[in-house]
Amino acid sequence: MSAFHGQFVWYELATLDAPAASAFYRAVIGWNMKDAGLPDREYTILSAGERPIGGLMALSQAECKAGAQPGWIGYVAVEDVDAMVARIADAGGAIVRPASNIPGVGRFAIVDDPQGAVFAVFRGGGDGTMAPAAPDTPGGVGWHELLAQDRKSAFAFYADLFGWGVGEAVDMGDMGIYQIFTIGGVPIGGMMTRAATMPAPFWLYYVNVDRIDAAIGRVREAGGRVVNGPHQVPGGSWIVPCLDPQDCMFALVAPTR
Repeated sequence: MSAFHGQFVWYELATLDAPAASAFYRAVIGWNMKDAGLPDREYTILSAGERPIGGLMALSQAECKAGAQPGWIGYVAVEDVDAMVARIADAGGAIVRPASNIPGVGRFAIVDDPQGAVFAVFRGGGDGTMAPAAPDTPGGVGWHELLAQDRKSAFAFYADLFGWGVGEAVDMGDMGIYQIFTIGGVPIGGMMTRAATMPAPFWLYYVNVDRIDAAIGRVREAGGRVVNGPHQVPGGSWIVPCLDPQDCMFALVAPTR
């Protein structure tokens, strides 16, 4: 089995306005951006320094009419995309986009978990390796959070597929239990049952920045909004969930206020 099986290796934003989204995230996070040179659509590679970490693309009218929604999606590395898609369907998930190839890159599929949270599974071309960025990479994604319909059954689903381990269970009071999950004993994210005010289950990705207050200032100056916070979390880091100008949700995490 690949050393990267079950790890998030790519993050992608589908947006209604690609130029505006590019300008926003360049201003807020400082990603380097370049065109991927795909033959069939414009696709912007997002890099933290020299390290590619994700992509950005505009949704077409046909995709919107078919029900596609703007937002961020995480790609999880797997050994066999087709076999994993079958397992996801057998476990009650849904296939949003069937498995297909990206010439010269790899094979992927977009799916919903049984509670409706969307994610992607991916295998790189060649030997299938695509190393994730280190969790503390500036401009990289440092944390992965699932707001589930039911935390316990969601954890069981993902643990069975990807071998995620059980980390610390943090009591959040009225908000319930926040269950941290691990890969190889290393915490990479957490899951909790969503609040009743949230419209649907979803994955939220936390991007590393230097200082949370300075980053909040950049979000507001660039036309985004802060959902709430900032909040200090166990371990001392500061976090804040935000909306970009197209109302796509993302989050920021920093070691200092």
